[in-house]
Amino acid sequence: MDKKTTIPFKIKIQNEDFDVSEETKILRENLTGAIVNFVGVVRGFDERNNSLIDSMTLEHYPGMTELEIEKIVKQSCERWNITGVTVIHRVGKLLPSDQIVFVGVSAKHRQNAFDSCNFIMDWLKTKAPFWKVEENNNQKKWVDYNLSDDEATKKWVV
Repeated sequence: MDKKTTIPFKIKIQNEDFDVSEETKILRENLTGAIVNFVGVVRGFDERNNSLIDSMTLEHYPGMTELEIEKIVKQSCERWNITGVTVIHRVGKLLPSDQIVFVGVSAKHRQNAFDSCNFIMDWLKTKAPFWKVEENNNQKKWVDYNLSDDEATKKWVV
C-alpha cells in the first residue's frame, strides 16, 4: 500500500455541533507544518429570493453519504502531499449562524493544505448526497442545486 492511502482521515455525519479547536488539535498530531480549516455556517438570508431563513434542515442517505465523502478525500490524498483530513457535516434542523460543515486538512506545507481543503469543499458541495430544506414563516422550500458549485469544480478537472 503506498503512502498516500495511509493518510489518517476522519469523516463524520452528525446532529451535534463540533468544536473547531478540538478538531484542529487532533490534526496537529499529524506530521504537519500547516493546517487549513473551512467552517461553513447556515446563512440567515436567501440571496436568490431576497428573504430571511428561519432554519434549514439537512437530510442525507446514511452510508452512501460517507462513502462519497471518502472518495473525495482519497482523491485529495492522491493529488496533494497532506498528512491528515477531517470532514464533519451536520444534519438535522439548524438555525442561522449554526456551524454546518468542517473541513480540516493538515500538511507539511501550506499550499498543499490550502489546495486540498478547497478541493474537498468544492466536491463536497456537488457530489455528497445531502438535501436541504429552508423554512421561513412556517413555509418549507427545498434548496435548488446551485450551478455555481459545478463551476467551482472545473478548476480541479485535469
